[in-house]
Amino acid sequence: MITAVHTLVYADDAEAARDFFRDVLGWDHVDAGGGWLIFRTGPSEMGVHPTSDDRGGEPWSTQPHHEISLVCDDIEATVAELEEKGAEFTRDIRDEGYGRTTALKVPGAGEMMVYQPQHPVAY
Repeated sequence: MITAVHTLVYADDAEAARDFFRDVLGWDHVDAGGGWLIFRTGPSEMGVHPTSDDRGGEPWSTQPHHEISLVCDDIEATVAELEEKGAEFTRDIRDEGYGRTTALKVPGAGEMMVYQPQHPVAY
């Protein structure tokens, strides 16, 4: 049976991204060999979203894809704590209906959504 979810982040600068997850986010990790760090990411949940919808009167669509979001309990406190450690955010916090979100810059690997859910969580 499935015992966990293994998430992959592809980065143009894998070392910078690994350093960020280790040093800024402070995630525990193991070294799988040669500096290839595997991070403990804690509790998780997975949602399955449609590729098209028209809720709210605005039809939209997207290609099938996968995303990684980092969940927190208090988004203002999380942003402040991470900024103190040198993290950068690419936009202000906003209410998306399902949660309050912002975008965290991951060195060498683009952005990840950080969000405080406004729905019941599964973990």
